[in-house]
Amino acid sequence: MAMPSTLQRAFTNHRVLKVISGLNNFDADSVAAIVKAAELGGATFVDIAADADLVQLVKKLISLPVCVSAVEPEKFVSSVEAGADLIEIGNFDCFYAQGRRFEAEEVLALTQQTRALLPEITLSVTVPHILKLDQQVQLAEELVKAGADIIQTEGGTSSQPNHPGSLGLIEKAAPSLAAAYEISRAVSVPVLCASGISNVTAPLAIAAGAAGVGVGSAINQLNSEVAMIAAVRGLVEALGSVERVIV
Repeated sequence: MAMPSTLQRAFTNHRVLKVISGLNNFDADSVAAIVKAAELGGATFVDIAADADLVQLVKKLISLPVCVSAVEPEKFVSSVEAGADLIEIGNFDCFYAQGRRFEAEEVLALTQQTRALLPEITLSVTVPHILKLDQQVQLAEELVKAGADIIQTEGGTSSQPNHPGSLGLIEKAAPSLAAAYEISRAVSVPVLCASGISNVTAPLAIAAGAAGVGVGSAINQLNSEVAMIAAVRGLVEALGSVERVIV
């Protein structure tokens, strides 16, 4: 299955904004509010938990492409049948607090299993930040050979900002930005920089080589749809300012 044309253009133009509702967020009202805010704010696509009922709900609410996330390949099948446009192995952040680690061998095996089940669907795979940077690059290269169409970075949960304000936001994003810089130079597929990204650091991700950013808690932890729409719009505007940052 080819990547939706609007998504393909956004990746080509390095303007992708993926809004993540959460791998473990199965609350229909919460997911509905997040995805509606994503569309109204100008996001490129949304990323929800791999659940067929959620996919059907979201497809009725918005016209944006829908990605589903899971760490169990079999969960993708029913979600794709329900209309998911692409799939993501990852959003590992929620597992680290439980002491669950994802090593390179497991992520590669999950990718191979998923490709065997769904050979045509657009597939994004997250490279775990618990690996050393050179190991992240090596894994990314292996994932692309195994059929990954998009590589996603992470790292926001491992950083411990020491400063408030913009400096703190840059410190928080640093691990994911570093991974995006190194991986984007090693693979030919688009790299999505996610985890700990804000409107301050979204332009830095693009300048580092990413084709776009994935943002979760900066949006999905807000308690009103108005605030979520404003946050999405702020990120879209930040991505639109990239030329000024690079120049």
